[in-house]
Amino acid sequence: MTSETSVNKHRWLILGIVLAAEIMDLLDSTIVNVAGPSLKEKLSASPSALQWVIGGYTLTLGAGLVLGGRLADRYSRRNVFLLGLCAFTFTSLLCATAPNIELLIAFRLLQGFAGAMVLPHVIGFIRDVFPPEELGKAFAIFGPVFGLGGILGPIIGGFIIDGNIASTGWRAVFLVNIPIGIVIIALAWKYLPKHATNHSIKIDLLGSLLIIISSGLLLLPLIQGQEAGWPLWTFLSLAASFVGFVLFTFQQRWVISRKRTPLVDPDIFKSNTYNLGLAGIFIFFAGFTGVYLIITLFLQIGEGYSARGAGIANIAIALGTAIGGALSGAVLADKFGTRVLQFGALAQIIGALLLFKALPDMQSFNFWHIAPGMLVSGFGTGLVVAALFDVILLAIKDELVGSASGVLSAIQSIGSSVGVALFGTIFFNQVTSGQIDNGFRNALLLQVGMVSIFLLITFFLPKKAVGNSEYAS
Repeated sequence: MTSETSVNKHRWLILGIVLAAEIMDLLDSTIVNVAGPSLKEKLSASPSALQWVIGGYTLTLGAGLVLGGRLADRYSRRNVFLLGLCAFTFTSLLCATAPNIELLIAFRLLQGFAGAMVLPHVIGFIRDVFPPEELGKAFAIFGPVFGLGGILGPIIGGFIIDGNIASTGWRAVFLVNIPIGIVIIALAWKYLPKHATNHSIKIDLLGSLLIIISSGLLLLPLIQGQEAGWPLWTFLSLAASFVGFVLFTFQQRWVISRKRTPLVDPDIFKSNTYNLGLAGIFIFFAGFTGVYLIITLFLQIGEGYSARGAGIANIAIALGTAIGGALSGAVLADKFGTRVLQFGALAQIIGALLLFKALPDMQSFNFWHIAPGMLVSGFGTGLVVAALFDVILLAIKDELVGSASGVLSAIQSIGSSVGVALFGTIFFNQVTSGQIDNGFRNALLLQVGMVSIFLLITFFLPKKAVGNSEYAS
């Protein structure tokens, strides 16, 4: 047991501080999902602009996560966390006061990058302040928060937008971050433990730039391609993105050969299981993030739901996710290992097919037609999200887990932004021709295809129970 004198007496308050910061970051990845009609009316946002507002945030969040973690090694976790919080709060103000859609997109990109300075440190703070015998309790709280953070965004955003506080409309979804951010900053300044800085560590700015540029080259044609008619530059951009990520892996090896500190340890890519896991996370998060956005857009654009109504409808997904996550974390993952991922994937496929079947008769549409499919799909999401990272990290040596988990988180966010772009393009292509229900159906078919690929990948992942370090190699 850890002696009482060595235990941080403010550890539960610190847990609340870092989780509040994480919730704020995660909510902002989806809180504007319900703002589409409002942004179109007030700022004349085009479909591609809306995709940039939503997907741009998760793009820069993912592209900056690894850098955010490495900056903490040099300047201390506390300092980078506080800097990120201040930047996130300020960029929220910029988003709330954006006079046009172009500046809103730019500020959202900056906001995502600020969030990347906050998120990588949450687990580190929890490990810092909790003794080993209490870590399980702390992570039991962290898991559901992480799983539900982004999914609750449309629900909260819907109430905020329709509440129209002081006639602020969509701007309130960003304004609400400011008082919350100020309180979190003050508490973090007072209570977060201090760490020594290590200025001998050099930050790999070239590697960071390669990640950011390659990610942007990936997303740009996926969002703008349909609107531009898929000219040659869109395919060249996709090819350049792939080349950029390959160059990054070689550049990291070069950094190590020069006895410098890389952003990512290339040794993590020696595991085929881990590489498959990266592909699985990318595909899975792209699939469910994209289709959940389309559900919200369909309800608002196709069925005339208000922001609040579309938000309330998302409760079915959130409820299913909460149930699936609780069962996966508490019971199924330890007993079934990788098979829980397969159960979750099958549930998502069933949920998508239920939604597809409920759509043909749009003349007599009722929310309860699609509620079962949303609930089942959310249940599948919860089963997978609660276990996926741990299953993949079983293939990584203990000393590489930090670098490996950072890359997984980055791939998750970038995958989500790609999902927004892909599914948004498919949906809005049908919206412009007045066939909104077909746009929803096409999105569901794409999700079934993506989840099927994910399901295939799970058969090549470690099959032992989650958390059994005996099988880490």
